[in-house]
Formats: sequence, C-alpha cells, structure tokens
Amino acid sequence: MTKKRVFDIIQVGNATDIPSRIFDMAFILMVLTNLFIALFETFDASGPYLELLDMLELFTVVCFGVEYVLRVWTAEYLYPAMSRKKAVLYYVASFSGIIDLLSFFPYFLPMFFPTGVVAFRMFRVIRIFRLFRVNAYYDALNVISDVIRSKKDQLLSSIFIILVMMVGASLCMYSLEHEVQPDVFQNAFSGFWWAVSTLLTVGYGDIYPITIAGRIFGIVITFLGVGMVAIPTGILSAGFVEQYTRLKSFHDYSLEADIRFVRLEVREDHPWLGQKVKDLPLPPGLILAIIQRRGDVVVPRGDTVIALHDHIVLGAEGYQDDVGIALKEIILKQHHPWAGQKIQDLDISRQTLIVMVRREGKVLIPNGELELQAGDTVLLYSRKNIQNANR
Repeated sequence: MTKKRVFDIIQVGNATDIPSRIFDMAFILMVLTNLFIALFETFDASGPYLELLDMLELFTVVCFGVEYVLRVWTAEYLYPAMSRKKAVLYYVASFSGIIDLLSFFPYFLPMFFPTGVVAFRMFRVIRIFRLFRVNAYYDALNVISDVIRSKKDQLLSSIFIILVMMVGASLCMYSLEHEVQPDVFQNAFSGFWWAVSTLLTVGYGDIYPITIAGRIFGIVITFLGVGMVAIPTGILSAGFVEQYTRLKSFHDYSLEADIRFVRLEVREDHPWLGQKVKDLPLPPGLILAIIQRRGDVVVPRGDTVIALHDHIVLGAEGYQDDVGIALKEIILKQHHPWAGQKIQDLDISRQTLIVMVRREGKVLIPNGELELQAGDTVLLYSRKNIQNANR
C-alpha cells in the first residue's frame, strides 16, 4: 500500500471509499470507548471489570499512537505546498497534532516515571479533546467553528468590553466595601471575583456588599451584566442564522446553476505546460475546477504547476443575459421529431438559431441542407427557454 493511499484512508473518507469510511467509523468508536472507560472507572462497580477495561484502554491508546505515527508519516500530503520536514513540523505543532499526541503519550509516561502516576493520569484527561476530531466528520458540527471564526472580531470586542466593566466594577466595589468588610474585600482581586460572579449572572453569594452604596452599585452591575452577557449570545445566534441561511442559499442556487465543464489534456506543445495556475491566462468567468494527474485528483492552487499529460477540467457558467438570450444544448435521441430532418425544414422560432452540431466527436457547421440524425448534439441560440430538450 502506497503512502498516498494510507493518507487517503486516514483522512475523512467519502461514501465511495469503503476502507476510509471503515477507518472513520472505527476511529469514532474507539474515541467513544476510551471516554466511556474513563467515566466508568470512577464507579465502584467497575472493580470486577478493571482488567477488561485496562485491556480495552491499552488497545485504543495503541491505536491512537499508530494513527499519530501514520499522520506524521503522511504529513506532506496534508500540506502539499510545504516540504516534508516543514509539513511534519507544522502538523506536530498544530492543535490537532498536539491533541493527537497527548491523547496517547501520557498513558505510557508512568512506565518511565513511576513516581508521577497521579499527575500523568490527570494529563490523560486531555484525551477528551479527541472529540474535536469527530467534529471533522460532520458538517453540522463544523458550523460551530465556522461561526466563531466569522464572528471572532465582534466576539473579541464584546469580551473586551466585559473585561473593562469587570475591572471597573471590582475597583469601585473595593472602594465602597473595603472599610466595612476588610476580610471579604481584601484587595481589588476580591472585588474582581465579585464582579465576575455578578456580571456573568452566576451569583455564588460568597462575596456580597452590605453597605447601601455597595448594594445600589451591585444592582446596577447586575442589570448591566444581563445585557453584557447577552451581547456574545446575540452575536453567535446571528452567526448561526447567517451560516445556515448561506448554506441553504448555496444549496438552492447550486441546483439552478448551469455550469458546463470541458476537459483537455496538456501535451508537449501546450502553452500551459510548466506554468503555475495563478499565471494561466484564463478569461473572466472561466474557472479551473480540478486537475487529473496520474489517476489522482489535484485541487488547483495558485502555486500548482501544470505538468505533462495532466487532464485539466475547466468550467464556465451557462450563457444567459437579461433579455432572455440563452444557449441550449439538445441531444437528439431516438424518435426525436428533428431526427432525419433538414435544418431548413425544422419548425422552430425565428428567434432560435442552430449554431453548431456535434456528431461522433466532429463539429459540423450547420446549413440549411444539413440533415440531423439521432445522437447529434445540437447547440441552439434562442431568446426563449426550450423545455423538455432531451427526449
């Protein structure tokens, strides 16, 4: 099995890649099993099953370690724009790489440092963060991270306002309550703890004002806290609505988009050979969708270089303008009323013109005497939409 195939399997698979889908489901099952063991071990009833639980935990941790090694080994395919060394370092230092490492590495530390068993067991709690990896398998869960990224500036602004209010409230409450409660409001940090519990509407009750001025100030801060906490909530709620609206609109409009694709092979005399995608002289409205290279599909990026024998798939939106002029492609199937007739004898509108006929891979320039045949592809230029074309 090649390294590229290993990479495809351990990444999120599609419905047609059975081994990759099996790996995905097995990975999710092992994460959930590992977390179940961590929870069940806290019950007294787990005593008779400790040996079995330890074996299952060891098995899942070893699998996590093998997966981590495979991801390090195939890191250059995850970051194709980087060299192998940089790709490995980038993955190891990434959030997912750190979580992958900490999900299995602390389990083996007590073998080398027996005196730190308790501390290392605390580190093993980090394996719960592997649930973030499950997030990659479900688009609905990815909406959460997309919303946070899109609204990060607004969220940071609201958090900054809350922090400013907390600092101000803590200093004010310290000034009002320190003389009458020197043991409770000992310093500004004690006031800050009160401000946090009040502004965030938690209200632990361990620290509270007793002076009239302090209580009035506490009422004001409580009301402000309700509004301040509502700001990030409103931002996230609006972000979720926008994201789902965008996804729905994309889905709806994508069903109506008329996109046509053509494929061409890059040969030795092709002018695009050796050029980067960002340097290709593509006209506006034409996109380079994918590159097929030796059986693999390459997503074109700006620095992707066109190689010999690449198959380039180009896409363009179907022609349509404001006055209803459209290009329509019709495939003449058996028993189509146009099959066997000359173009000059067709009963079509004067606003409709046949601009091209494709037959058995050849392009024919239409004229009145050209007789259409079943299997021909006819390109029409019309001011009206032609319904039920493929009949």
